[in-house]
Amino acid sequence: MLKPHYSNKLIEAGCDEAGRGCFAGPVFAAAVIFPGDFQHSELNDSKVLSANKRESLREIIEKQATAWSVASVDSNKIDKINILQASILAMHRAIKKLKTKPQFLLIDGNRFNNYKDIPHKCFVRGDSLYISIAAASILAKTYRDEYMEKLHQQYPVYGWKNNKGYPTRAHKDAIIKYGITPYHRKSFQLNEQLLINFVVK
Repeated sequence: MLKPHYSNKLIEAGCDEAGRGCFAGPVFAAAVIFPGDFQHSELNDSKVLSANKRESLREIIEKQATAWSVASVDSNKIDKINILQASILAMHRAIKKLKTKPQFLLIDGNRFNNYKDIPHKCFVRGDSLYISIAAASILAKTYRDEYMEKLHQQYPVYGWKNNKGYPTRAHKDAIIKYGITPYHRKSFQLNEQLLINFVVK
């Protein structure tokens, strides 16, 4: 079971992003504040959960959180400021949208820029440590997946319904055959030689 909080004396918001390693689409981020006594045994890092489990947990998060929000940064902005800064910007936007102002931020990862006067702490693999970060990872992931499934209707050849813009072999092959779309991240330099040499894990 994940930790319910870092400090029980402050209103904490957990923050995480989804889509940082994708060839296409926005990066999404979420922020979640839970009541101080909230706990749920199934909350975990979104990457270790099935799609059905993420959806069921999303309903619980949205109903039981004190406050939650989701925000995104599109591929054009990613190209202008780089993916790390875009991920941080998406988290800032999500924090700004919270209806309850947090007093402390729990950030997944090892890099973050200060948000106004709110102190923060970064946690590598924080989505497997704290329930608020895990919840944020679930919201960011599910909302981004929905967005990419809608884009799939416009550009079905890239398989975004299945790969969500991540670098699968099918996605790579489609870029080589059809080129890129306005939703691809041009700063990732998705030229044919790079893609041929790209090893899909």
